[in-house]
Amino acid sequence: MMRAWILPILLVLSGSAIAAVQISKENLGTAAAFLLAFLTLAGVNSPLIFPRSIGAQEAVRRSMADGRPVVFWRPGCKYCLRLRIRLGRSARQLHWVSIWRDPAAAASVRAANDGNETVPTVVVAGVPHTNPHPEWVRQQLPQHVPGTAP
Repeated sequence: MMRAWILPILLVLSGSAIAAVQISKENLGTAAAFLLAFLTLAGVNSPLIFPRSIGAQEAVRRSMADGRPVVFWRPGCKYCLRLRIRLGRSARQLHWVSIWRDPAAAASVRAANDGNETVPTVVVAGVPHTNPHPEWVRQQLPQHVPGTAP
């Protein structure tokens, strides 16, 4: 879990250092702008924006049971972030698997992408799709997810 927080922590520390230098030069507006930009980048790259990751085996098992796609992703990936943001609330219906937390997940992604860890890789009915359009992913969601109101 700590690995997922390294980039956000570095961004906060870097932003704080740059802001401190700007404050010492009495550039308060510039300091505030840098700090806000780095805090935003840290938030966007933090594990907080993505639904909780599960293991690859568990995701596949759940997908077979409920028909929902599995999304293999990694923190810091701008394409994963684009998918997550563009899906909005629908993103919670997918099974998210971080390839940094699960070596089996990383191996699955490499197998689907000619040895590359290209993410997001979305698996629908056992078929991997690399960096699909968010609207296409939304269309792959079942009309009724078990355990939710119709």
